[in-house]
Amino acid sequence: MSIEGNVAIWESLQKKIIWEQLKFVNGKRVLDFGSGNGITANHFAIENKVIAIEPDENMLQNRFKENDYTQIKGDIKELKKFEEESFDVILCHNVLEYADEREDIIKEFSRILKNKGYLSILKHNKAGRVMQMVVLLNNFEHANELLEDKNGHAEQFGTINYYGDTDILKWSDKFKIERILGIRTFWDLQQNQDIQKDKTWQEHMLQVELKVSELEEYIAIASFHHIILRKK
Repeated sequence: MSIEGNVAIWESLQKKIIWEQLKFVNGKRVLDFGSGNGITANHFAIENKVIAIEPDENMLQNRFKENDYTQIKGDIKELKKFEEESFDVILCHNVLEYADEREDIIKEFSRILKNKGYLSILKHNKAGRVMQMVVLLNNFEHANELLEDKNGHAEQFGTINYYGDTDILKWSDKFKIERILGIRTFWDLQQNQDIQKDKTWQEHMLQVELKVSELEEYIAIASFHHIILRKK
């Protein structure tokens, strides 16, 4: 199943940026926790042994599965079943904002990840969300709520419980941050829906997004942050 035509254009762009930032992951044992429709698990299964965990039955109905990976329906309870140091890489993308037990999840990650293993976290960046509310949606009320440290809301997943990039280090002292990268700095500010469908435009956007994803001033205003941590 090709990514094009099967997911929203913005999601396709986001995945391609993340995958490029994780291109060093090959020949590894990988856990994708909160795997959703399996698009990322399916991608990394090309060159890795992947186990994916997802609690939502609806997400699993039409998951990407052209490549061989193990899919488990479950939540944090499944993490507790793995032995210590079971994985080289753990992926946790757009999950912790919606999880009540996120501190426990991070502690479990630190237990089942190998020494010097990588943890890839994708999270909302509040500053980017405020800019999106003001510039794109003219939603000043919600922008002000976010500036007052109130939570956000996602139509599909519910309340967005924002957390800081370094909060993960408070939840477990087993990690150190290797890199913080920006995701979707410009895409969410583009209001021309028609141009977003143009393949050439998409390629140009992807290239510029990759360039600014490593530049501090643009990372600060990106819609999402990709935090790559390593177990000490």
